[in-house]
Amino acid sequence: MAPSSYNAPKQPMILEIADIRIHPGKNADFEAAIERGAGSVIAQAKGFHGYKVNRSMETPERYVLQIFWATLEDHTVGFRQSPAFTEWRAIVGPFFAVPPHVEHFELVAQSD
Repeated sequence: MAPSSYNAPKQPMILEIADIRIHPGKNADFEAAIERGAGSVIAQAKGFHGYKVNRSMETPERYVLQIFWATLEDHTVGFRQSPAFTEWRAIVGPFFAVPPHVEHFELVAQSD
C-alpha cells in the first residue's frame, strides 16, 4: 500500500528533465526562445501536459527544463521523431554550450 503522503495522479505522467547549459551572456535571449519554443512547438505535441523552466541561482547559465508527458513514447517517438523536434532545436539549439542531458522519471511520491 502506498504511503499516506502519496497522492497518485489521475493518470500516470512521465517527467522529462533536461539539464541545459547555455553560452554565457545569452540568458535573456535563451529565456525568450525556450518560452516561445515550448509554448508554440512542444505544446502542440501529442501527450504534452505542461512544462516548467528553472534557472540556477548559483550557475546562471544552467537551466532545468521539466516537461510532463502522458507516456514515454509521446516524447521519445511522437515528438523526438517528428519535424516538430527539428523546429524546437532550431529555436533553442543555438544557445546550447553542450548538448542537454535528458532523462525521464516516473512519480514515486508527492506532497499534498
